[in-house]
Amino acid sequence: MSPEPDGDGVLRRVNPAELSPPRGFSHAVTATGSRLVFLAGQTALDGDGRIAAQSLPGQFRIALTNLLAALAACGGTPADLARVTVHTTDVPAYRAHAAELGRVWRELAGRDYPAMAVIGAVRLWDEKASIELDGIAVLP
Repeated sequence: MSPEPDGDGVLRRVNPAELSPPRGFSHAVTATGSRLVFLAGQTALDGDGRIAAQSLPGQFRIALTNLLAALAACGGTPADLARVTVHTTDVPAYRAHAAELGRVWRELAGRDYPAMAVIGAVRLWDEKASIELDGIAVLP
């Protein structure tokens, strides 16, 4: 096992050597903080309630920005994310844009990767949305 403790010790990212090397996620995250934040699914909705991008990378950027805004309103930072689930209506497109999505993640959230999963969905609540992100954060 190769634990990667964070500076404040609230979250520890664990990536066992016997598993494939993680790229853009952590295999496991342990949490010892005192406050959980459950983040609702966020799509690319703008302040007027409209999907503000058409491309999957554009929607990912806005959905992640919205998720991080909800987290910041609770006093958290991207490094506090323990788990993020990505729901998409187009898994092949997500895979095709993986490098670009990784760059967006690093730009907005840094390199402290949470445990993550990508789930294919027939459709999302917002019919024009192709991606939705939800998460769990642990605050000290």
